[in-house]
Amino acid sequence: MMARILAAALLAAPAGGSPAAAAEPLALVLNFVASGDHAPYSHARARGWYAAAGIDLSIEPGQGSGAAVQKVGVGRNAVGIADMGSVLVGRGKGADVVAAMAIYANSPFGMYWLKSSGIAGVKDLAGKRLGAPPGDAGRIMWPAFARKAGIDPASVTMVNVAPLAKLQMLKSGGIDFTQSFYSGHAFFAKALGDDMGYLAWKDVGINPYSNALVVNGAFLAGKPDVARAFVRTTQRAFRACWEAPRPCIEALVAANSGLTVDNELETWRLTRELMDDRHFRTTALGHFDPARMAADYALVAEHFTLDRPFDVTGAYTNALLDPAIRLPD
Repeated sequence: MMARILAAALLAAPAGGSPAAAAEPLALVLNFVASGDHAPYSHARARGWYAAAGIDLSIEPGQGSGAAVQKVGVGRNAVGIADMGSVLVGRGKGADVVAAMAIYANSPFGMYWLKSSGIAGVKDLAGKRLGAPPGDAGRIMWPAFARKAGIDPASVTMVNVAPLAKLQMLKSGGIDFTQSFYSGHAFFAKALGDDMGYLAWKDVGINPYSNALVVNGAFLAGKPDVARAFVRTTQRAFRACWEAPRPCIEALVAANSGLTVDNELETWRLTRELMDDRHFRTTALGHFDPARMAADYALVAEHFTLDRPFDVTGAYTNALLDPAIRLPD
């Protein structure tokens, strides 16, 4: 039903925001605090692209994908960024949220520990302390990783850690290991050096879609023209930042104190690896492959109890994307 309503509304809607109309206030909640992977939003806002599309965009820091899904799902924010595993788990709990553009086509999840702690590999994580915020995407998806790796999920003690305190807590011994996105890998490598232990989730066979633009379902049904303008402007920004990263990173740093251009350029370089996808090059930047989404739903359904099982085709849409905006070959 949502797909039919959306399709009809999009046919009736203008291609972008009307210059004569008042700008639509739109508050984007991030999945985390601002970093290099969020540069395209700052760049497009600074260049006036969102304003030209009829959108008055504000950007709010996040506290994990789970929190972003909750805020967008209840309509507190019309749009946000969240890991797709968290989106599917949230949908299973009744969250009214729809993914409208894939950002990370490759899983960014990785586990970090100190080799000097005696942890030599994934089996040694059993019985240890995992530090992560309650709404952290990796914490939400931990049961899936643990079972795939042959570990009892309940064998690990969860420790609540603020997003920016993961590395400090690991170094101080307050936790035994933590989960972080690959886009921040350089910070762990620099701080831990040869003592860093690392395992990518995809190396144990878990490589679902991750970060995505998500939209409140009621907002999408009621204002599809605004949603489409937002998504297509964001596509344009990601394409521009792919080609010329520095202006994008400079816009991000100008809008967020405490960041440096050099550090966030490295974060963006790793983000590009996570975005590299065949469909992003041939179909549209941000395209969801239906076969992969079906597999991702099966993964979530296998490892989580969904209060409300659902048809995964309603959890995402490619209808808002501009097929002319793609990554270069």
